[in-house]
Amino acid sequence: MLSALENVSRETFIFYLESGKGIISSERVCVLGKIIAVTNQKGGVGKTTTNINLSACVAEQGKRVLTIDVDPQGNTSSGLGIDKKAVPYSVYDMIIGECSARDAIMRTNFENLDILPANMDLAGAEIELVATNARETVLKRCLDDLRMDYDFIFIDCPPSLGLLTLNALTASDTLLIPIQCEYYALEGVGQLMNTMKIVKQRLNPAIEIEGVVLTMLDGRTNLSLQVMQEVKKHFQGKVFLSFIPRNVRLGEAPSHGLPINIYDSRSAGAEAYRALAAEFLAANKESL
Repeated sequence: MLSALENVSRETFIFYLESGKGIISSERVCVLGKIIAVTNQKGGVGKTTTNINLSACVAEQGKRVLTIDVDPQGNTSSGLGIDKKAVPYSVYDMIIGECSARDAIMRTNFENLDILPANMDLAGAEIELVATNARETVLKRCLDDLRMDYDFIFIDCPPSLGLLTLNALTASDTLLIPIQCEYYALEGVGQLMNTMKIVKQRLNPAIEIEGVVLTMLDGRTNLSLQVMQEVKKHFQGKVFLSFIPRNVRLGEAPSHGLPINIYDSRSAGAEAYRALAAEFLAANKESL
């Protein structure tokens, strides 16, 4: 008789072939892709920049990566060279049931990296979701079948705590929080943590914090160093050692539809995101 452990999050499937005398076969293991929500309700903190470039640098290491644009502004889509006005299907079409997740996925020009794009149509999705049954789990149900296709799935959330972000948190295994190294850096993070607590209690008991990424850091200023210490104190043991410096090339890359590792491979921004990707992959290798 074939029995299996239930597929929860990124846990391992183990199939046992049993006989009357007990288990007689070796186990077969299959690991599901991990879903990471990149979010911060405070805008301008490098959230989309981190989503684009971390996804690209993880894919550069040979991992199969899907990035999902759940922000109606569609900046992850345009930042990876996708013409938002020309996409046949988008996240919006998937959410309202007009297509499947696989139908909406597009290949990018970068090896191992796919995207599920968004455009301004998504702005109306929250209104339509209000009348939907189990509205907080719509995205999760759409993505469940994709876990076997990718090693990592990154979700770029909108800078708010509305239904789209709630769907992303419910669908995700972990939460990655970019925090800008400037005054008011922790503003709004408390509300995000409260929302995560509610999601964990009611919708997604398995969700955890992947880590905090310090962005736009200027090591020449006392303020940046003070903010770094404050964030590390607030998120003890959860702050990535790799940080993202202020870098002109990082600001230029999206206008060319390229991630930083392709736009300027030798820039400080590219080196920083490669270091972050290496740290991210090392942490996830240990957790398997």
